[in-house]
Amino acid sequence: MGSQLNTSVPNRLPFAKNTTAEKLLVAASELMIERSSIEVSLSDIAQKSGVNAALVKYHFGNKDGLLHYLLHESSAEAADEVSKFFVAPLLDFHRRLLAEGVRCGEFRNIDPVLFYTSLIGACDHLFFGRHAMSRATGVGPVTDEVCRQYIRHMEALICGGMLTEGKERMASKEERANRE
Repeated sequence: MGSQLNTSVPNRLPFAKNTTAEKLLVAASELMIERSSIEVSLSDIAQKSGVNAALVKYHFGNKDGLLHYLLHESSAEAADEVSKFFVAPLLDFHRRLLAEGVRCGEFRNIDPVLFYTSLIGACDHLFFGRHAMSRATGVGPVTDEVCRQYIRHMEALICGGMLTEGKERMASKEERANRE
């Protein structure tokens, strides 16, 4: 059985007027921009913000919750900076990837924004909607193995839907041949 991912839920949601949460958000976003990476430690965030690292868990659940909040629920200015830094390059990559696939005749024409939204939304839901899904379905925690299964499922679902009709038929024939 794979190791389990941190699935904690914030004890309290940060509010715009909460100065401690705001300090953590500002410190995290500044560090990510300075380093051109999301690989910042809680101790680095705590040191830059002047706030105890344990308060990240209190306000956001964990570092992933803090990053999610930066992208989706923080001030417009902070969300703009993080989006420009992380979302824009990924969306640009998707645009180029999809255009190349269409040019080669492998992919049907797919809107890159809808593709990005579908892919990221599906992955986001695995981690941030897991508690509701777990209660509704009785599915256990998000383990490394669950993540691997989900990646295979999403790859087949999304990539299979991207292929041109001729490629879909060929892939389907190959899959049937492999099963036989």
